[in-house]
Amino acid sequence: MLSKKTPLVGVSIHDAVACLTLSRPHKRNALSLQVVSELREAFESLPDTVRAVVLDGQGEHFCAGLDLSELAETSPAEGLMHSRIWYEAFERIQFGQRPVVCVMHGAVIGGGLELASVAHVRVAEQSAYFGLPEGQRGIFLGGGGSVRVSKLIGASRVGEMMLTGRVYTAEEGLQVGLTHYVVGAGEGRRKGMELAQRIASNAPLSNFAIMHALPLIAEQTMAHGLMTEGLMATVTQSDGEAKARMRAFLEKRVGKVVPTSGATQEAK
Repeated sequence: MLSKKTPLVGVSIHDAVACLTLSRPHKRNALSLQVVSELREAFESLPDTVRAVVLDGQGEHFCAGLDLSELAETSPAEGLMHSRIWYEAFERIQFGQRPVVCVMHGAVIGGGLELASVAHVRVAEQSAYFGLPEGQRGIFLGGGGSVRVSKLIGASRVGEMMLTGRVYTAEEGLQVGLTHYVVGAGEGRRKGMELAQRIASNAPLSNFAIMHALPLIAEQTMAHGLMTEGLMATVTQSDGEAKARMRAFLEKRVGKVVPTSGATQEAK
């Protein structure tokens, strides 16, 4: 009798929030093609009741990057197809149906940082550290990082990280834009769940517009961007749920925006 393989991506559902966990701690959650495949399948198989996702890693590290053993003997054609598999999986996460909160601790290196850059909100525990050691490995970014990480912190910083092997701490990552929040040890999942629950309470059409239209607008000329913004504003505010929420605000049935306080560091 064949034994069922242990999943490399754990899935748990908490009402409107799903937690997806990289579960390869003995390999520091290195990303093999099997892990990437399971990650894609997990996102695509979530029930319709899920409206936000928390992505984290089991063990001492979020993700130490690409499983280099898969590239050791590849041909150029195989290497290109390897990247295409990552691109397709990550595209479905970034531009899927649900916003993703990534919770990072320990190593967030190479492919691990590429994966984190796919998420819409990032939370780092103080133990997190970020690096792109591709220059020292004799390779180049292959999971979309040259595009996504460069959009977060700029191509110059990405190039310097790759050339010199520079590693950013969690606090440094907050300052340059690799993460939005820094929390204490063991507090990442709690903060991630708090943010995901807040996101899940938004109007779905607003979340869709933020995930899909905002990146598009950022790539457009001003005239095109303003037209796209105007169209999305019209579509979202015409939705029945948006109208109900606006009425609730006007009738003072919901509170106004107020400053938040606490020990959590947040990107300004």
